[in-house]
Amino acid sequence: MKSRLFFILAASLVSLGINLPVSAHHSFAAAYNMDNPIEITGKIIDVRLTNPHSYFFLDVEGENGAIERWSFEAGTPSGMIRGGYSPKTFSEGDTITISGFRARDDSTNGMLRLLVTEDGTEYGMFGPRER
Repeated sequence: MKSRLFFILAASLVSLGINLPVSAHHSFAAAYNMDNPIEITGKIIDVRLTNPHSYFFLDVEGENGAIERWSFEAGTPSGMIRGGYSPKTFSEGDTITISGFRARDDSTNGMLRLLVTEDGTEYGMFGPRER
């Protein structure tokens, strides 16, 4: 009887451990409206190459002339670096254009799909490339 109880307890713990990593990851489609592509041009305020995802922060002039702070979630830091990003790629105040998808809550948050610098260099899913 004790060995059967031990087996059930062990199997339960193993099954719980297997499910934890899977449920911890989220879907971009859950947070971002993949049917609502956007293109935003603004000045770089900050770039954070942090785990689990990198972020780009821009100041963007809105239609009424007011400055809005936008944030774009991007890939993992290691993926961004392999794709050509580095802390020296951008300087605060550089103008860039980001294409991506807006957050489902219509906030000034988005998911980066493609980033284009003033000199035309594009950074996307497959790293830098010239136009």
